[in-house]
Amino acid sequence: MAKIKGSIVIDTEKCKGCEVCLAACPLNCIGIAKEVNGKGYHYAITINDECIGCANCAIVCPDGVITVYKAKITA
Repeated sequence: MAKIKGSIVIDTEKCKGCEVCLAACPLNCIGIAKEVNGKGYHYAITINDECIGCANCAIVCPDGVITVYKAKITA
């Protein structure tokens, strides 16, 4: 049975830390960094590897700074 494994890449310099992606993630894979980016915002970060590649975070991101990748894993 194949399982989908996802991963996200966040453009941390463009992220404004609005936290909309946090609410959209069904597996709580995203958090907010304690550090700030060049514009002074606490940006979104990946906090675990449970991502299934649903892309909810990328869909709701108002600034389009999240890219989602998917891979099929066979067991």
